[in-house]
Amino acid sequence: QVQLVESGGGLVQSGGSLRLSCAASGFAFSTYAMSWYRQAPGKQRGFVARIYSDGSTNYMDTVKGRFTITRDNAKKMVYLQMNNLKPEDTAVYYCYCNIDLKGYWGQGTQVTVSS
Repeated sequence: QVQLVESGGGLVQSGGSLRLSCAASGFAFSTYAMSWYRQAPGKQRGFVARIYSDGSTNYMDTVKGRFTITRDNAKKMVYLQMNNLKPEDTAVYYCYCNIDLKGYWGQGTQVTVSS
């Protein structure tokens, strides 16, 4: 079955960096777009970044120039490199994939940015 497992979260100071990873299994990874979402305390889950099967990407405005999404089809991995982190980036980050109109989520990884 489809599984998405995130890792790489943690506590970092403002201005620091983290790289999140998402290990995918159970589907033809290379043919699907992969996304990262995040949910801060008391807020709705929101879109962060997406990478398509052709490698093209898009980002939410507030992370453009700071975050980079990449994928490794051979390893079935998707990554989110986060630089110049800010306290407002604090959230649980989720890996997401839509396969045949059904959405799949990972369990999430906590990112906490201290000021």
